[in-house]
Amino acid sequence: MSWVFKNREELERFMIDEVVNTAGVMELLNCSRQNVFDLIRRGKLKPIKETPKERLFLKSDILERIKPSE
Repeated sequence: MSWVFKNREELERFMIDEVVNTAGVMELLNCSRQNVFDLIRRGKLKPIKETPKERLFLKSDILERIKPSE
C-alpha cells in the first residue's frame, strides 16, 4: 500500500484519522495493554513505528481484527 500526500495538511489529517497508538488499540479492541503486547509478540499485530515507549499502528489493521467473519 502506498500513500501520496499533496501537502502537510493531508499528511496530518491522515495521521489523525488513520494512525493509532497502543492506547487507541486497547480502546478499539477493548483489551489490556498486555494483550496488545501479546498480539504483537505472536505476530497478530504489526506496528508501523516502534520507539522505546510507544508503538503506532494503522487503524485499518486494527479494524480488520474486529471485522465479523464472513
